[in-house]
Amino acid sequence: MEAIAVGLDPAVIDVVRHRKPLPGIGEKESAIVQVGREIFGKHKLSSETYARALKLFGERDLVDLVDLMGNYAGTSARLTVFNQHMPPGWKQFLPLPFTPPDDIHPDSRSRLPLIQRPTPASATPPALYSRPLAPEGTGPAHIRRHGAGLKSLEASVGRRLMELAILVTAREHDLQYEWTMTEPAALKDGLEPAIIDLVRLRKPVTGLAEKDAALIELGREVFRKHFVSAETYARALKAFGERDLVDMVDFMAQHTADGVLLTAFDQQLPASEKPLLPIQ
Repeated sequence: MEAIAVGLDPAVIDVVRHRKPLPGIGEKESAIVQVGREIFGKHKLSSETYARALKLFGERDLVDLVDLMGNYAGTSARLTVFNQHMPPGWKQFLPLPFTPPDDIHPDSRSRLPLIQRPTPASATPPALYSRPLAPEGTGPAHIRRHGAGLKSLEASVGRRLMELAILVTAREHDLQYEWTMTEPAALKDGLEPAIIDLVRLRKPVTGLAEKDAALIELGREVFRKHFVSAETYARALKAFGERDLVDMVDFMAQHTADGVLLTAFDQQLPASEKPLLPIQ
C-alpha cells in the first residue's frame, strides 16, 4: 500500500510478488530486485549484479539500499517467529506457500498478547505520512515491547546461548565471515565443540539440552522455511519465556540484517583466518 502511494508501478510490484522475469521493468527497479533475489535466495551476490547496481546507484546509495533491505529481513524474522497476522478485514496481497498457524491472540493478531500503550489526553493527530502503517498493537514495534533488551538477555541466558544464536543465524545464511569470527568466541564462552559441529553440519538436535535444541530448531525454521510451526514456537516459549524469547529473536534478527550487508559487499576474512564454515 505504501509503495503504490508513493508511485511504484503496480506492474513492478506484480513482478516481485510472483517472481516473474525482470525484462520490461525499469533498469534501477530491475537491479534492486536482482540484488534481493540473489542475496535472499542464494546467500551470495554475483560480481556482475553488484557491478551493475554500483554503476546505477553509486556506492553511498547502494550501501543505504542494502542496509534498508537488511533491516527489513530482520523485521521479517521477527514477524515470522511471532506469527503476525493481518488485521481483521485486511486483504492479504502476498501469495504464501503455507497457511500460517492460528495460535494467535485476537487483539494483537500475533503470538504475543496485546500491550496497550496509553495515549496522552493532549495528543494531537499525527501528520499523514508520520502515521504507522500497522494498527496499534500489531507489527514489529509491538513485538519489541515484550522484550527488555540485550543486557537483560545476557544476564538471563548468558553469552554461551547468545553465541549459539549467532552461529545458527550464520549457518542458515551461509555467512562465512560471521561464523568464522564468532566460533572462537563461542568456544571461549563455553559452547561445546560438539554443538558447534552439529550446527555447522546441520545435524539433528536429538539429545541436546532443551534450550539448545529449541533455539537451533527455531532458527532453522524461521531462516530456512520462513515459517515457525506452533509446536516449535511453543517449545521455544517454554524454554526461554516470553521476554527472553523476544530478545533472542531480536538478537538473531539484527545479525540477519548485518549478514545482508556482509553478503552484498562480499566481506572477506582477514588473511590470517582459515574459513570454518563449509559453503558450497
